[in-house]
Amino acid sequence: MSKDLTTLLTEELNDVLVEEATTSTGTESAQLLVYNDDFNTFDWVIQCFMEVCNHTFEQSEQLSLIVHYKGKAIVKTGLFEKLKPMKDALVDRGLSAVIEVTVEE
Repeated sequence: MSKDLTTLLTEELNDVLVEEATTSTGTESAQLLVYNDDFNTFDWVIQCFMEVCNHTFEQSEQLSLIVHYKGKAIVKTGLFEKLKPMKDALVDRGLSAVIEVTVEE
C-alpha cells in the first residue's frame, strides 16, 4: 500500500524539524508576552501580574501601562518550562498571553 501525499509531507517535515532541533547549538530562552484587550481592567491585570508572575505592585502597574499603550509587553523571561504554567494561569484569568521562544547563537 502506498503512502498518500499528506503522510509523506508530514514525515518529511518532522525529519526537518528533528534535524533542526538536534543541530542547534545556541541557548534557548523564552519570553512571556501579554497583549492588550478591551475587556480586562487595569486593576485585574495588575492583580494577575502580582499573583501569577510574582511582580511587585509597581512592576505590575508599569507593565499594565506598557501593555495598554504599546499593545503588548514582555512580562517575564526565562525557560519555557517555567513560563508555561504562568502563561496558562494568565490565560485562565482571561488575559491574552503567549510564549515566544528564541534561540541565541
